[in-house]
Amino acid sequence: MGLNRRVFLGVTGAAVTAGLLPVEPARAGTSEVSLTDQQWADFLAGQDLVWKRVPTKWSQGPFLGDGGLGSMVYAVGNRIKFTVQHAEVQDHRTTGGSAWGVPRLPVGHVLLTPVGAVRAVDWRLDLWHAELVGTITTDRGSLRLHAIITEGVLGLSVTPSGDERADLVFVPEKAIPPRAATENPPAGYEFNPDPVTKTSGSERVVVQSLLAGGQTATAYRVIGTSGKRRMLLSVAHSFPATTAEASALSSVRAAAALSGADFQQRHRDWWHAFYKRSFLSIPDQRLQSFYWIQLYKLAAGTRAGGPVMATCGPWLEPTPWAAAWWNLNVQLEYWPIHGSNHLELDAIATTLKDNAAQLVRNVKTQYRDDCAGVGRSTDRHTSNTGTLGEPGGTGTVELGNLTWALHNVWLSYRHSMDRALLADVVFPLLRRAVNYYLRFLTKGNDGRLHLPATTSPEYGNAPDCNYDLQLLRWACRTLLDSARVLRIDDPLAKRWQEVLDTLVPYPVDANGFMVGTGVPFAKSHRHYSHMLAVFPLATVTWEQPENRALIEKSLRHWMSLEGAHRGYSYSGSGSIAARMFRGDEALAYLVKMFDTSTRFPVLENTMYTEAGPVVETPLSAAQTLHDLVLQSWGGVVRVFPAVPTAWADVVLDRHLAEGAFEVTAARRGGRTRFVLVRSLAGEPLALRHGIAGEVTVRTPSGTPVPYRDRGDGTLDIDLARGGEVLVHPKGVTPDLTVAPVPISKPGPRWGLP
Repeated sequence: MGLNRRVFLGVTGAAVTAGLLPVEPARAGTSEVSLTDQQWADFLAGQDLVWKRVPTKWSQGPFLGDGGLGSMVYAVGNRIKFTVQHAEVQDHRTTGGSAWGVPRLPVGHVLLTPVGAVRAVDWRLDLWHAELVGTITTDRGSLRLHAIITEGVLGLSVTPSGDERADLVFVPEKAIPPRAATENPPAGYEFNPDPVTKTSGSERVVVQSLLAGGQTATAYRVIGTSGKRRMLLSVAHSFPATTAEASALSSVRAAAALSGADFQQRHRDWWHAFYKRSFLSIPDQRLQSFYWIQLYKLAAGTRAGGPVMATCGPWLEPTPWAAAWWNLNVQLEYWPIHGSNHLELDAIATTLKDNAAQLVRNVKTQYRDDCAGVGRSTDRHTSNTGTLGEPGGTGTVELGNLTWALHNVWLSYRHSMDRALLADVVFPLLRRAVNYYLRFLTKGNDGRLHLPATTSPEYGNAPDCNYDLQLLRWACRTLLDSARVLRIDDPLAKRWQEVLDTLVPYPVDANGFMVGTGVPFAKSHRHYSHMLAVFPLATVTWEQPENRALIEKSLRHWMSLEGAHRGYSYSGSGSIAARMFRGDEALAYLVKMFDTSTRFPVLENTMYTEAGPVVETPLSAAQTLHDLVLQSWGGVVRVFPAVPTAWADVVLDRHLAEGAFEVTAARRGGRTRFVLVRSLAGEPLALRHGIAGEVTVRTPSGTPVPYRDRGDGTLDIDLARGGEVLVHPKGVTPDLTVAPVPISKPGPRWGLP
């Protein structure tokens, strides 16, 4: 491969040491700038987690998954434990809520027991291949490990040397709600029966029957009795049918019928295609690696059409969070899929569509003709065995959770411009969510529509609660816009417009947004539910001069009350500061999440805990990094809108923006060198390119592209579906190379290096 001299000299010594080579510049007349497979492998090898010390708890160890089956790896005494958990495995009782009625349930674990005493490990979580590889050294020899999870099967191979041998045993765990470890069950609660183990041909099968009906089955086969041993294991869950046993056996037998090479290659092919959908490189090594680990974590934890991620993900450990939380957690988990061009992971959209009938059953009978909702925490089918409260009560009344979840789906629509998503999910369910609000809005003496007391998540109740008012305004605007796009003459359109015209203004005081009327934001709190209009809804923005003071003092006041802040408080404040176009401030907020002097920093393997494993916090940090390099709210695509001063070089490739635009751009030496945009849907493009001085606007092959300049650095460009536009400084021939940027801030690897 011929090397471009300018690019080769721009690679840091650290990158050369890691084996990175720059890609060839794009050929004239084309925008093909992607990395080769070898370059991808070399780059991601620099982001891998490594272990030179033995992990002894879930927060330290490797993790594997395929959106359903999940495993975390760590030592228990002298044995290595591979947890075996599955996102579909839950109880199905009709009472007891998400904690006791329909919680996630444990499955079991595999124990790898060596002959000798474990002295050391040398492991790598290979991101490019999504495989755990490495060795365990004992006083009797060593064991070579290889583990993957693919297509619902855990494949675990162990190759001994010296006098070492390994025993692989699956240990079932009782189907007891995780809350039972810290709480007494409700009166009259009966635990599920013990699992039953039996043999079926070459496989062992553990069947866990449930009192509510259905079953969980774990089937496994161990190949080899001495020397190298290979275990194939699969978990299946069925309800109300008892077909899980047959499903688990079928998966194991199908995997066993493949050669080891074919089994592995199918797995690798999926992951390689996954990574190639987008690329991001920043000069902070620790943050760059963290970002790529979060993309791996997302694809290991969820897939469209599968279960929406529980707050612990598919990696169930002792936790109070064995369910999906809809008042922040689910939303934050899925934000990074949009910018990273991974809409194939959008399990929120498919979960809401597939469980629309349950969303209706979540409201009381008298509202089911035209309303829907979702409670604070539910199973993967959006049920918590109860119904939503009614405004004005004293208990938890979180009306906005479904609306906020639908904002995520709306973002998927905006990034894909898939009208079917708008017509089949967003519009009909958002209409029902708003109808529930409309049942309780009343006109006050001031002529304004008011909402009785509802709950600002985890803060408390207040009339005219900002959590709900801000979501309701966004929802009514979105319904009106959607009706126009879908050409629906909806009889409720006048009512939605009335809400927009007469809804009470957001309650504010000297410190900014309040919780609601009469309830100031007066105590430290981890949520930013009172500020959703700023982020993520972008209905109150920094580009509205009349709102700047409100945004500024709201952010400052929230951050000044520190005691209850948690990791996503810092990702949230970082994203808000990025929406204010303050990159240095945004980064300063974000990195507090990693500060080990705080009570709740990001853990060694990039997981996070608040009384138990929670996955939304590190995933939300990936979104904050997106907000630093690309934003597309309000109909404008903003390139490098909040890049920190220290990041002189940034490269992004095929990041997705609203309007279904793929954006490739490079910043070198503190200046934007080019912006390349490809239209996937033929929408009008408003591009804020961030290039100082005069620009050239053309196709990659050199043909001028007509545009209109708004005068503020924003260009209006008409692009046909599949059309491309290249913007660069006038008089300069841009180098369209996409390659890792030089590392200006080295950092240690994640894991236990």
